[in-house]
Amino acid sequence: MVTANHSPDITIMLVDDREENLLVLEEMLASDQRKFIKATSGNEALRYALKNDRIGLVMLDVQMPEMDGFEVARILKSNPKTKDISIIFVTAINKEEQYILKGFDEGAVDYLQKPLDVNVTKAKVNVFEQLYHYQQELKQTALQLEKINKQLEKFVYIVAHDLKSPLVGMIAALSLLEMKNEEEVVPREEIQEYVGHSKSAAFHLSDMINSLLEYSRKNVAQQTVEEVDVHELVEQIALLIFPPRHISIEIVGRLPVLKTKKIKLHQIFQNLLSNAIKYNDKAVGIIEIGCHDRGRMVEFYVKDNGPGISPDEHEAIFKLFRTTSNVAQADSSTGVGLFILKMLVEEQGGRVWVESEPGKGSTFYFEWMK
Repeated sequence: MVTANHSPDITIMLVDDREENLLVLEEMLASDQRKFIKATSGNEALRYALKNDRIGLVMLDVQMPEMDGFEVARILKSNPKTKDISIIFVTAINKEEQYILKGFDEGAVDYLQKPLDVNVTKAKVNVFEQLYHYQQELKQTALQLEKINKQLEKFVYIVAHDLKSPLVGMIAALSLLEMKNEEEVVPREEIQEYVGHSKSAAFHLSDMINSLLEYSRKNVAQQTVEEVDVHELVEQIALLIFPPRHISIEIVGRLPVLKTKKIKLHQIFQNLLSNAIKYNDKAVGIIEIGCHDRGRMVEFYVKDNGPGISPDEHEAIFKLFRTTSNVAQADSSTGVGLFILKMLVEEQGGRVWVESEPGKGSTFYFEWMK
């Protein structure tokens, strides 16, 4: 038997083999914030407890036929699903110390003697109601901490992955300069070009670190929304990832100006362009960036003429630590970048996908809210 109130804060189960005792106890403890479940036997009480995960307190009569209160309490405390429910024994007999101690041994948190004192009973139930609320708050806090820890783990992947790109570009430029200098006298103009690229990448890396630190100190609601010229953003990224001379990057049309979180959009384009360069297997590599207006969203794309991706891998590549079966890619990829990309796009309410065939290049699409 269940008597329901609206939006209860706690569910209290009353267990007694006499209906009149249940009615008196319910009337005594009635409140808008409480819902009551009434059971007239130990077996019935156990069935209710296993089906209802909102029970916070059990008022349990000790003397019942078939299964007494001690056995009910022992079973409740032995089950992981019900072990945290508070139990108050209610009885008219067994006032001796040995029975009271047995009740505590079986998992009771308090003991009330019949006839019940109304004020004492109400006061004790109020205390356990507050304890129940504290337990629920602790559970919610634990869930939030778990969620935050997962977000921090993803953030570490983002930081490690995105800071690597300009750093690799700097190392490549300086290594190339060192190699040329050993083989021949390098013209001053070429030296200035390599040093200039390295300085630009270093400043860009510094800006990224500052932006990431700011990002990490703010929650989602606080992160800065600013006016972003996506065309200029992509041009800057294309310059600072140091594409090899045999790869050309072209922007088709004019990319829009959006009010958005710049660092996230930057991470996505940097990831896609870096991949398009890294995995291109053609003597002349071609990369195109463009977009289509889709109403409240902009559909961006990054197209390349690289090795392509098998259709059965189009979804798998966006999962964490998953790479394609392409040997060169599998040897050099951690399978983190596209997972981060998918996560960032979906945070903005968009989606990401790829259209590709082996040997015919790939086109990565993602939606971004205006």
